[in-house]
Amino acid sequence: MRYGKGHKEATRRRIIDVASKQLRKEGMGAAGVAGLMAGAGLTHGGFYSHFSSKDDLIEQALRDAIEQVKVWIASVAEKEENKFEAVVRAYLSTSHRDSPQTGCVAAALAPDIARHSPAVREMFTQSIVEHIEMLATLLPPQATAEARRSVATAIISGTIGMIQLARAVDDEELSEQILEDGISACLSLARAIKA
Repeated sequence: MRYGKGHKEATRRRIIDVASKQLRKEGMGAAGVAGLMAGAGLTHGGFYSHFSSKDDLIEQALRDAIEQVKVWIASVAEKEENKFEAVVRAYLSTSHRDSPQTGCVAAALAPDIARHSPAVREMFTQSIVEHIEMLATLLPPQATAEARRSVATAIISGTIGMIQLARAVDDEELSEQILEDGISACLSLARAIKA
């Protein structure tokens, strides 16, 4: 059976989208090729016509997930006057906490990525650098670029840990408190930045 032009690329795109969500929700270790393909509505046999290996798919899926997060953060910042606060509140929100499959790659997968291939770690490192730079631009402009980058690094590191803790605890009230206290801490840190 012959498929129309663009079918193979559309199928590849669907596999990457499913893998991007499944990896963030279940972790790299839980995502097997057969499960990823089934999630995309395809058989395991067709995998190698789209990807050279599971690592190739993981790299593509993580790249896609990172891009999704960049678009999400940019859209949040674009809508609000206080862009920094809007980004912090969106990141440390219950909707982000409850939706790892569409959320931050670092919060969902940092420990897995630390044990992965050099190519994946390099891609992830570049994305963290870009996120630090982006967040630094949202901090008070009277501070030096170095001070803004330093505070942005601390805030990104802290918020990743906060969302991980808020997801891990089994006490809803404590989880909410972690998010709220995290927002307050990030806003205080931004206000305290020195020129």
